[in-house]
Amino acid sequence: MSTVLVYADRADVRARVKAAIGTFPDPRLGEIEFVDVADGRVLLSAVDHGEADLCVLDAEATPEGGMGLSRQLKNEITDCPPTLLLVARPDDRWLATWSLADAVVTHPVDPDELTAAVVELLLARAAGDPVRRPVTYASHAAITP
Repeated sequence: MSTVLVYADRADVRARVKAAIGTFPDPRLGEIEFVDVADGRVLLSAVDHGEADLCVLDAEATPEGGMGLSRQLKNEITDCPPTLLLVARPDDRWLATWSLADAVVTHPVDPDELTAAVVELLLARAAGDPVRRPVTYASHAAITP
């Protein structure tokens, strides 16, 4: 079972992410457990204690945005799990380079794009493979800048 932390200050964003991915997105992964997180400190603590296989972070969250949290996680946590950013505008994807995010998906969340990114990142982590960074998703196709 994989654990996915879903960080957003709004409960409706967290609910849409979980509904889009579902608890069984790919037979190679088995069941996914979701953990809702609305506070940056809670997120940092959970990841630091090894409670996540993937973090889905809302870049638009306040007061702590997902971009800054992604960068902090990558800089501070040894063996940090992959991070996937949800951004409001397609043009914001370039910031993934700064945030060290492993994947980027734009709002509104497209279930196919989000699920493809989640499955790719979780399978790579389970296999111990490095993730190409950043992986961005648009129109169901991976684009690497």
